[in-house]
Amino acid sequence: MQASHCTSARTTAAAGASLADAPIHGGYTESQMLELFGRACAAAGLSARDPVYLRGQTSAVLRVAHTPVVVKIARLGTDPSEVQRTIDFVRWLMGLGFPTAPLYRPDMQPLILDGHAITLWTYLPQPERPVPAEAMAKPLKLLHGLSQPPVAMDRIDMCAGIRDSLDRTTVLPEHTVRFLRECVDRLEGDLVNVGFELDEGVLQGDPQHANALHNGASTVLCDWDNAAVGQPEWDLTTVEIRCRRSGYSSSHYQRFVEAYGWDVTRWSGHPVLRDLRELRVITTYARKARNQPEKISEALSRIDGFRRADLGHEWNSP
Repeated sequence: MQASHCTSARTTAAAGASLADAPIHGGYTESQMLELFGRACAAAGLSARDPVYLRGQTSAVLRVAHTPVVVKIARLGTDPSEVQRTIDFVRWLMGLGFPTAPLYRPDMQPLILDGHAITLWTYLPQPERPVPAEAMAKPLKLLHGLSQPPVAMDRIDMCAGIRDSLDRTTVLPEHTVRFLRECVDRLEGDLVNVGFELDEGVLQGDPQHANALHNGASTVLCDWDNAAVGQPEWDLTTVEIRCRRSGYSSSHYQRFVEAYGWDVTRWSGHPVLRDLRELRVITTYARKARNQPEKISEALSRIDGFRRADLGHEWNSP
């Protein structure tokens, strides 16, 4: 698992005393997060001293300071059965020798503490440079070619997640939510007439630079919470969007195309999947932006770019 923005977990409230009481760490307050981290470490025989906070927009993720282990606390309210399915899926990948971020002590996972699901992963030290898109191509194509997993996997639903986020968001004006609902309704109708070209397969669900890690001379994929079964065009559209919206050059994306062997942007159905995928990212971001004003501003900026069909508009926050 990747270390980024590494700071002591107890410094996250430095910007203001109220931050420690705000549920921004995967839906937990800082004290709740640290309590669960400490209990998980104790269960695994690890020291909880000096934890390093990595991120918390979705799950709360911290690194154990004195052992190469990352602790991932599933977002507040997550059904533990969903995390169990993810662990079963990753165990299967590891058994195949697939290039995935490895679980730490797979036999004891997931940990369920008072209904909260926690997983532990082997920490992989990362250089400053992120994994380039072309390095994701080989493991992603390998994933898309795998047989049906011996795990009950969801089929990808390209519209449901958008509607769920719109139902739950608290930061968008009513007229903006109405506009986004109209967009997804229209695109769902367009989707009926899309003819897919690739065979169905196993999907990572959100392949992007942040969900791949350097592992010495090779690359491994990580963050399997969105893994599903469906059309690989969904994953490939995600890669294209993440490259374009994050300011990578067209040649950066083209090297991915050459390594994978198929360019989703040349496919007739791409505009429909592109707009659906961007709506999914935008609405998920907006749903998680509560208590973080800078993220609310960024969500509105992304929506404005989408409304104007500005394909070159860059997204400024991860």
